[in-house]
Amino acid sequence: MSRSRADQRLARLLAMVPWVVTNEGPPVEEVCRRFGLNERELADDLQLLYLCGLWPYSPDMLIEADIADGRVWIRYAEYFSRPLRLTAAEALGLLAAGAALLAVPGADPHGPLARGLEKIAGVLGVAPGEAVEVELGPAEPALLDQLRQAVADCRQVEIDYYAHGRDARATRVIDPWIVYSNAGQWYVLAWCGSSEGERSFRLDRIRSAVVLETTFAPPKRRAAPALYSPRPEDPLIELELAPSARWVSEQYPMERVEEADGGRLRVAFRASERAWLERLLLSLGPDAEVTAGEVGVAADAARRLLRRYGEGAPVS
Repeated sequence: MSRSRADQRLARLLAMVPWVVTNEGPPVEEVCRRFGLNERELADDLQLLYLCGLWPYSPDMLIEADIADGRVWIRYAEYFSRPLRLTAAEALGLLAAGAALLAVPGADPHGPLARGLEKIAGVLGVAPGEAVEVELGPAEPALLDQLRQAVADCRQVEIDYYAHGRDARATRVIDPWIVYSNAGQWYVLAWCGSSEGERSFRLDRIRSAVVLETTFAPPKRRAAPALYSPRPEDPLIELELAPSARWVSEQYPMERVEEADGGRLRVAFRASERAWLERLLLSLGPDAEVTAGEVGVAADAARRLLRRYGEGAPVS
């Protein structure tokens, strides 16, 4: 199946689910007519819903869908009844995505999705139908143009870069391959001579850039990479997370996630940079306990902070 067909199928399914639930078992013929399907395509679409759910994929965490007595039935998982707590940015993203779904043929312009979006728009202060401007992260237009031209000309670039993971600045010479955006930020994918490897650099962390006379041989066609891909040799860290810190398992690539008592999680992941791990653990505070790996990293970081600010309290 092509990417475009898969995208259309997903959009159709997302529009179909709330309509079927609201109409409490509509006839198969009506669903097919409304969403432009035959019965086999409808059955295939509903099969996808069995794969939708949350860890640990128990019955209360899965969507149920079936065709019985000539009617279509969809039952939400229990987590749908839990209230959402969204930031303004998350709510705005949900509003934009929901508005796109309402444009799918067969979607109900007055159904629960439309009513829910209307409430979100009211909270955000966005008028119905009002255009929303989406702005990517702070990258200087001149730097964007400079790097794009360097990519086109296969010219090396010397950059003064702040590495967030190591909390350090360094001058590097890179072979820029692609300038791309991901998760609201601009990046350049390049070969880094200092690291002797492929790296992605965030543009808002480039303090200065100088296009050099030296050129490089461009690689074969490259795709924009994932934001973070841990290396097998990176240290393995194991944490036990309080319920309020479960978001860590969703935001970062995990090698293992296990349920523990009291709604806690045991997770294992690889940390490429100690400075990044220190910041994560300090931000989590008592909501995370290192059970294996760099056990003393949080305490070491806390001691350095206390020394910097002149505090003498002991840290265990």
